[in-house]
Amino acid sequence: MSKTPAMRWLDQRKIEYEVREYDHKVKGAEFAAESLDWPLEAMIKTLVVALSDGSFVLCLMPGDRELSLKKLARAAGVKGARMATRDEAEKQTGYLAGGISPFGTRKRLETWIDEPLGGFERIAINGGGRGIIIFLDPAVLAATPADLSA
Repeated sequence: MSKTPAMRWLDQRKIEYEVREYDHKVKGAEFAAESLDWPLEAMIKTLVVALSDGSFVLCLMPGDRELSLKKLARAAGVKGARMATRDEAEKQTGYLAGGISPFGTRKRLETWIDEPLGGFERIAINGGGRGIIIFLDPAVLAATPADLSA
């Protein structure tokens, strides 16, 4: 496997991580967690969200929770938020949907993280390709913590 932009980004910052691959048959955290025998609550979904001010942000959510767009908008200080379209998400990040990583994105995006994720010793997150998961310490995530769960 060649290195993804996410892996190169982590390497440049000398951040330790472990890569595991799985057969990406179904998009989503549930399938990834099951395939890798990893707890769903420690498998992070990287969501791209459009804010009402015209900007885009990333939201890192536990695999077992849904994002509250209202809570995100409130935390970000904007009137509203909506999920980005597939095309918007791919254009903003440079990754294909189903392989979006918060590391090494095409554009620098403000990143929010649901508060419970800070309590894990290791988390699993997309490594920049479908079927590529990176395991690392959540403390390395440069993200603003907030209660984002619906």
